[in-house]
Amino acid sequence: MSSEPPRDFSSGLPPSGAPGAVPGDGTPYGDGVPYASGTHGGGGQGGGGGGGSTGVPRWRFPGDPSGGRPPTGAVRTGARPVAVPRRRAGWAGRPVRGAAPYGGGPYGGGPYGGDRFGAQDPLAGMPPLAHLGRRLVARIIDGLLIGIPVALIMAVVLGGYDPVDDTGASTVVTVVGALAYFFYEGLMLTRSGQTVGKQVMKIRVAMLHDGSVPAGQPGWMRAAVYSLPEVVPCCGFVFWLVNVLWCTWDRPYRQCVHDKVAATVVVSAVR
Repeated sequence: MSSEPPRDFSSGLPPSGAPGAVPGDGTPYGDGVPYASGTHGGGGQGGGGGGGSTGVPRWRFPGDPSGGRPPTGAVRTGARPVAVPRRRAGWAGRPVRGAAPYGGGPYGGGPYGGDRFGAQDPLAGMPPLAHLGRRLVARIIDGLLIGIPVALIMAVVLGGYDPVDDTGASTVVTVVGALAYFFYEGLMLTRSGQTVGKQVMKIRVAMLHDGSVPAGQPGWMRAAVYSLPEVVPCCGFVFWLVNVLWCTWDRPYRQCVHDKVAATVVVSAVR
């Protein structure tokens, strides 16, 4: 017959003298860990299981390399402390900068649902990415909204011009149009993350790391990289074309070059 006294598992604590019990200073793990007060009983200073209170077990587990010290963030479940993973804020609760913004990559893992090795989805927790067709239509709406008034005004100011033969006047119109679009998009994005075209198509521009409105520098930088290269003869158009087509092969966030520069992403605004 074993002489080991029976354990009382109803309280989660071993009786006095049980193997693994730690007599001593009244702290739950015998070494001054600051858990000497709680609501579920345990022991005060100098006790070996006496009259204070504590919410965690007051003994070491034999063979425990940590010496019974609870892991950071541990809670008591039965007798053994269990580490509780710290919840990181995401788009629903804004993640820390540089962390996976949507529970995965910076918004982990395979781009659409993880992979066979268990990597997390980098798109988890964020709204759906905006469809490329919606983004295109939104650009067309914004282009017409700015381009038509600029063309009409410049036609009056310049007394009429031929956009094919009158290269000097065409350059002036291009510069004015690019500047007008830059200020239009910069103001709209920094205020709400949406231009008129994006509002119509129910999409929005958001910061990649937390989903917030690209207020200030990110919004203006995004608008500048999209609009202003057009004023550079020849090369400006080539850059603009590569820029707007980049999202067709970019993964997993479908970013254009101006999105990458500003660390933004285009998502659905439908809730």
